[in-house]
Amino acid sequence: MDNYTLVRPEHLNHYGVLFGGALLKWVDEYAWLAASRDFPGCRLVTVGMNRIEFREQVANGTILRFHIRFHSQGKTSVTYSVNVTAEPAQQNEAITVFSTQVTLVRIDELGKKCHLPRHVTHPECAS
Repeated sequence: MDNYTLVRPEHLNHYGVLFGGALLKWVDEYAWLAASRDFPGCRLVTVGMNRIEFREQVANGTILRFHIRFHSQGKTSVTYSVNVTAEPAQQNEAITVFSTQVTLVRIDELGKKCHLPRHVTHPECAS
């Protein structure tokens, strides 16, 4: 699954480049969207990211591409790989600015971990 975001002035830090917190918000949101599409009806929350390392500064006007793909699944959790590339304005070459793995866990109404079905359209997730 791919998502795109345009870096705008409200996303910049006091140095005039992308604020890391904005990037992490998008990574978390887009990983959750991918998981929610793969496991419809399941209540999923993020439990962690494996690494946070900002490789490049990102300028205003840059188009960011978030490539999210399924990585692995456990009994209650699922992990997605997220690769973020930047396409600076008026340049044809994309550069990797961030990558991580995001793990989400399925929880019940009380916030307790519960079984995550193997099949995307499994009827168990409908509740």
